[in-house]
Amino acid sequence: MTIRRLNVPGLETASYPYSHLVIDGSHAFLSGVVAPDVPGGAAALGDIARETHIVMTAIRDALAHAGLSMDRIVRVDIHMTDLDRMGELNAVYVSFFPEGALPARTCTQAGKLADKANVEITVVAKLP
Repeated sequence: MTIRRLNVPGLETASYPYSHLVIDGSHAFLSGVVAPDVPGGAAALGDIARETHIVMTAIRDALAHAGLSMDRIVRVDIHMTDLDRMGELNAVYVSFFPEGALPARTCTQAGKLADKANVEITVVAKLP
């Protein structure tokens, strides 16, 4: 089985050692995405809805780079600095998935996220 490691145009890696996307024979694993990974995204910090929209758009675009769509996502891990603001995240999050195609999900609170972000999202998508 071949494993491909990709860096996605439009996503930064800062100085962290990782691949944006790792694809094996059955799944695509997208590293955690925070708003500052996207050019101009740092301006949204503190606005959970805007951060979530930037992150989910980056996820959609990264999967498209690999020939995948949002309905292929089977697992999502969300890290937030304040779970009391999950409603703001959810209002945006659900709009990125087709009706009836919500993936399995875990949402945890973290004391601090990379680049002063308030939301970080990681996904696993099933290959066709």
